[in-house]
Amino acid sequence: MLADPTRLEIINLLLEGERCACDIIPNTKKTQSTISIQLNKLKKNKILTSRKDGRKVIYRIKDYRICEMLRVMGNKKVKCLNKNCCK
Repeated sequence: MLADPTRLEIINLLLEGERCACDIIPNTKKTQSTISIQLNKLKKNKILTSRKDGRKVIYRIKDYRICEMLRVMGNKKVKCLNKNCCK
């Protein structure tokens, strides 16, 4: 799942905290359709979770073991929001 550049870009944005799709789209410079498809794939694979906030859907990383995976992949920008991850 992390081999796709768009999905990896989404994960990197969500490492900074929760975001709605309306924030993810302009930061990735991809179409709404592309981001929607990738968000759904990440949710189906239990990497992301979402919640409704009014009309917005807010996404966040479901399993913060993703931090360690990204570190192993060489991502030096990983900032863990959960103090128990990436020890």
